Amino acid sequence: MSQVMIADRVPTHELMTSGHLACPGCAAPLAMRLVLKALGPQTIVVMPASCWSIIAGPWPQSSLKVPLYHTAFETGAATASGVRAALDMQGDRDTTVMVWAGDGGTFDIGLQALSGAAERNEDILYCCYDNEAYMNTGVQRSSATPRGAWTSTTPASHPEASAKKDIVAVLAAHHIPYIATATVAYPVDLLEKVKKAKAIRGTRFLHILSPCPPGWKFPDEATIELARMAVACRVFPLLEIEDGVRWRFTMDDDTTEPLQPYLRCQGRFAHLTDEQIAQFQSDVTARWKWIERQVAASE
Repeated sequence: MSQVMIADRVPTHELMTSGHLACPGCAAPLAMRLVLKALGPQTIVVMPASCWSIIAGPWPQSSLKVPLYHTAFETGAATASGVRAALDMQGDRDTTVMVWAGDGGTFDIGLQALSGAAERNEDILYCCYDNEAYMNTGVQRSSATPRGAWTSTTPASHPEASAKKDIVAVLAAHHIPYIATATVAYPVDLLEKVKKAKAIRGTRFLHILSPCPPGWKFPDEATIELARMAVACRVFPLLEIEDGVRWRFTMDDDTTEPLQPYLRCQGRFAHLTDEQIAQFQSDVTARWKWIERQVAASE
């Protein structure tokens, strides 16, 4: 798709200002900007502790043009459920309540509240911008950190030993109405998924890969290219899941790009041997084949 065609399909209105406090090259502000474009002004954002707690700006100011509630790390989904209940009591069914959380507040600290909300099928949209570690507090590992990655708590001498938690499969097991993955490298795909989620009632989960220049150790200008490479080498498949059982790829290119260039351009993987890269590839291939089986079972 040409850049002109993409521009024609991206709304021009802005619900995020330029006064945010993100690091240069951070994908998280671009993800927020696109998501708010798709949701529109009738949106309330619930934000547990994360990089975005800083990015939004210090109270009483905010870089968002919609109501924003900062909450405790573990309470994103619970707070959003309460906001949704209050709106329902007022007869407001049109305002979207969105949780905006990092991987720490989703995969780890916030998982209990998210699971509870999903089990109850609360009418909220939960967006996880995933930069694969606790970046705001010094790049500590999370359960979203990939196998072999350097973080400040998994140094190169003892890198992350486990494969990344499959949060999409976890949420699919709750049989919520809608789950999707997205990246800022494919803005139209992201916008369309947010619009689709907005029109659905119940718990919706959007998993957005968010490359982090200081945490992943790559140049600021390479963010979009890295997000694209993650999709192309199947580290981060783009897909949708409805009701936990109907899986489909939204981009399934048979001409898969090799994994090694994606890893080698990130300093957090600089220590990996060829054997360790082969193990990483094994993880990626196994998960892709498992997803293919879910897609085939849905057809």
